[in-house]
Amino acid sequence: MEEIPAPVVRKGCVLIRTIHSLVSLGTEKMLVEFGRANLIQKARQQPERVKMVLDKMKTDGVLPTIEAVFNKLDQPLPLGYCNAGVVVQVGEGVNGIKVGDRVASNGTHAEYVCVPQNLVAVIPDNVSNEEGAFTVISAIGLQGIRLAKPTLGETVVVIGLGLIGLITAQLLKANGCKVIGVDLDENKLTLAASFGVDTYNTQLGDVVKFVTDATAGVGADAVLITASSKSNEIISQAARMSRKRGRIILIGVVGLEINRAEFYEKELQFQVSCSYGPGRYDDNYEQQGNDYPLPFVRWTEKRNFEAVLQAMAGGQLQVKQLITEQVPLAEYQQIYGDMGKSASIASLLKYPQEDTSEIKHTINLSLRSFTNQKGVVGIIGAGNFTKMTLLPALKNLGAELKSIASANGVSGTALAKKHAIANSTSSYKDILSDADIDLVIITTRHNLHAGQVIDSLKAGKHVFVEKPLALHEEELKGIISAYESASKCSLNVGFNRRFSPHSVGVKKALSGDPINMVMTMNAGFIPPGSWVNDMKVGGGRIIGEACHFLDLCTFFADSPIAAVCMNGLGLSPDENTDNASILVKLANGSNAVINYFSNGSKAYAKERIEIFSQERTFVIDNWKETKGYGANNFKTIKSSIDKGHKAQFQKLMDNVKRGEPSLIPFESIINTTRASFACLQSLKENTWTKVK
Repeated sequence: MEEIPAPVVRKGCVLIRTIHSLVSLGTEKMLVEFGRANLIQKARQQPERVKMVLDKMKTDGVLPTIEAVFNKLDQPLPLGYCNAGVVVQVGEGVNGIKVGDRVASNGTHAEYVCVPQNLVAVIPDNVSNEEGAFTVISAIGLQGIRLAKPTLGETVVVIGLGLIGLITAQLLKANGCKVIGVDLDENKLTLAASFGVDTYNTQLGDVVKFVTDATAGVGADAVLITASSKSNEIISQAARMSRKRGRIILIGVVGLEINRAEFYEKELQFQVSCSYGPGRYDDNYEQQGNDYPLPFVRWTEKRNFEAVLQAMAGGQLQVKQLITEQVPLAEYQQIYGDMGKSASIASLLKYPQEDTSEIKHTINLSLRSFTNQKGVVGIIGAGNFTKMTLLPALKNLGAELKSIASANGVSGTALAKKHAIANSTSSYKDILSDADIDLVIITTRHNLHAGQVIDSLKAGKHVFVEKPLALHEEELKGIISAYESASKCSLNVGFNRRFSPHSVGVKKALSGDPINMVMTMNAGFIPPGSWVNDMKVGGGRIIGEACHFLDLCTFFADSPIAAVCMNGLGLSPDENTDNASILVKLANGSNAVINYFSNGSKAYAKERIEIFSQERTFVIDNWKETKGYGANNFKTIKSSIDKGHKAQFQKLMDNVKRGEPSLIPFESIINTTRASFACLQSLKENTWTKVK
């Protein structure tokens, strides 16, 4: 248990003061045991990731890979997803929820949680907070039932009478089904029987025969598996106890080596249920609040939550009998101390009820003084870049790290403790109002960059923002205006590759005459659902990542980009392509071809740069080796992968302390950003596009 800053309410979300949260013993036991496992045990549990690590070693080297693995394993993961509490703040754009409402949500185990509106449901007056905490886990069972499509009078078997199984059995009874509950725990069987469920203890004999006899030889119409087991026997039993054309729905986790004959002979249907229902893992629904139209998607996550609460209010779903224990938050070890031996069905955490006027968005972890120091840093963003690149690069550079901001406070607090950062906050504006901080480093998602840059400049701070600077021209104009109005503030963008010793070495060898460049980024596949590929959030990979190479063109040629022409893969590529070739004309007559591909092998080097000048050729191979061909005085450069991050941040800290200008001329940053916009315009218009 950690003290972290309370989250700031975001657009489309509500801030909830937790009263109770339910411990999902099955899921959380698995996560806790994984966290406690050693490296060998972790590898055995996730063999597919071992191959990814080995591939990364081949391209990035052993030490960088090991460092990346340990950084990933060191990342804290908040537990819990069944929360009941009171709304204390409502974000912009939220409808149907107001301050003071008692609500159920999928918030974590925390005193305050910020949850998107589509994952929040108002608790009816006649449903207690304790009951409300069962909403989300009940929706898991309900979604499995919806997939099974039971009808009045059908026989449905529920295998596994843990918490979800007992809830599922009750909801099936409310649906007019004959329910047979199967387990090996006599206490759970007794509890299920009290809800009107026929029960069978698998230790007593052949469960398949029992179900067959109970259905007069027909077999079950549907089987819902809510058990957790590595054995393949459960899926086999489910098939053998089903009638012809029966339905099997997997809600739990079991072995899935299916006997084809058992399914083939009966033409069985098998489906895996996805959590709370339609909308799960869809950012457009969950995070952006875009609901599915009810006439076309009758039951979404939120509507399943509401249906569960209605069943509680009407008495069809009884959960108070399932509560084994209620434990104050401070005594959480009563639940988590030895989960493997726990006989609990449902454990609730109870939260202290404090004055909501004292919500802390910033916590202090150190009493160090930063007064009258230069180069005091506030970091906005605590994601992978901050953790795996920024903070390791800042180590031993004399950077005074005062504050770090993260949306939920968890990742920021963990990094603050690890890297001796004095404060952790969930409000980046607390960083901007801190007079001690003179440099703000922004590493948030791309759609937040422009607004946070503008706010930081208006606050009189030096700014470093990880690329891209902006996602469209209107954002860029706002930044230009703020920069021109800011007095003595520098603006820096994370085009780090120009600071690599490989880039610096090649640049020194060039004569200043026009050059030809071929740059290839074997970027790797990112799923379409990733935020990077969301044009409103990530801006796509050309604006978000290929901008690195656009900057390198201007660096090596020592000239701004005049025009671009981009062609995407396929007959009808859209602007969100991540497979494209970009032709670049620079003002001094230099030319470049930038190949940004996501369809290559991860075993191949990620980046390769070739520069042709005056009968000489320079090749930078994945930032590990640079050779000069026909360049007599050029010495081969070798290193571990060095993309210039450390040198970039060293220069940044020196510049801020000395009051020197930006690392890259402002005009060059604007030119590169506009060139990235021009690439997408070129693709749309199928022509060369000038860079303004």
